[in-house]
Amino acid sequence: MTGMLSYLVFFLAQASIFAVVCLGLNLQWGYTGLFNIGVAGFFLVGAYAFAILCGPEYPMQLGGRGLPFPVGLLGAALASGVVAFVVGIPTLRLREDYLAIVTIGIATTLHLVALNAQWLTGGSQGASGIPRPLPGLLDTVLARNALMLGLSLAVVLSVYAGLEAMVRSPWGRVLKAIREDETAASSLGKNAFLFRLQAFVIGSSIMGIGGALYASFVGFVSPEDFQPILTFQVWTMLIVGGSGNNKGAVLGALVMWAVWTLSGTLAQQLLPPGLQVKGGAAQVILIGLVLMVTLVVRPRGLIGEEAEVSRGAVVEGAPGRR
Repeated sequence: MTGMLSYLVFFLAQASIFAVVCLGLNLQWGYTGLFNIGVAGFFLVGAYAFAILCGPEYPMQLGGRGLPFPVGLLGAALASGVVAFVVGIPTLRLREDYLAIVTIGIATTLHLVALNAQWLTGGSQGASGIPRPLPGLLDTVLARNALMLGLSLAVVLSVYAGLEAMVRSPWGRVLKAIREDETAASSLGKNAFLFRLQAFVIGSSIMGIGGALYASFVGFVSPEDFQPILTFQVWTMLIVGGSGNNKGAVLGALVMWAVWTLSGTLAQQLLPPGLQVKGGAAQVILIGLVLMVTLVVRPRGLIGEEAEVSRGAVVEGAPGRR
């Protein structure tokens, strides 16, 4: 019973971290229409920023600040936001496929920096000894994981509440207008580029917070943790859960992380020993199948975007995106 409880707490803590990242992507894609395929890059920036600010002193790389956990979260959000701002100014005038290609390049560049900048990230050796909140307070693994779960859920709720207030405000309605028809929104005097940049920076900052939570939870980060498969996972979570709906983003993270972890467990138990090394490929194939079935059966996801009532008319999101 204790083993099952420990696994459940561990699983929910991981799922809540992905929910934070998924909420950030939902602001960019679900509400603004920004095709960001560089999720892993901003997740990476947040994780390493937290390691530098809160980690122990490293002999050959930057670190040793030992700052409190909340400062690390804030620093991770700020670092990811600054990176998003710098790359967003020259790139966010691009549309759709072109923006996707550029963001892939950004994530690849950040991954190469993490791999080769030994003085900054530790290179292929990564950064270890990253502390959890309130170190030394709790003795058991279950208690430490439960504390991390509680803090992660608090972050999820805070980000969710903040985003709900934002997207239901006039600012959020402008984002939706830009998503549906940028030319029409611009004709009404709205600076579409400025709003897109704001959504991109805020969403990337949220992804950075997710990276900080991940670094603290795992205690070790290396460039191998931020492969393109991470971006694929987060996008699948959002599409399956339902883009344009923050509840759908959270639900999708929970459901798809369950599919991912359970498929990995089943692969180890059911596949012959000679094929177990290919279990990771089987997981990716399964996730792809779930994504395809969702797009066919429920193209809007498990929880579609909410309809809005405006002056007596029901206004829904663009059918093609749902």
